[in-house]
Amino acid sequence: MSQRDYYEVLGVSKTASSAEMKKAFRRLAMKYHPDRNTDGDEETEHKFKEAKEAYEILTD
Repeated sequence: MSQRDYYEVLGVSKTASSAEMKKAFRRLAMKYHPDRNTDGDEETEHKFKEAKEAYEILTD
């Protein structure tokens, strides 16, 4: 994800507060978490990992 815009991944603006980022991450995590999507879809797993990485980078 070297050229990926992490704000875009979370669906927030570049001026988003940490609370807004957390809310966006939680929404995506609920949608794409592997425990909620037991079909084993690689795309879903990738989206979850991408959202997790974006949240970790932006809130660090």
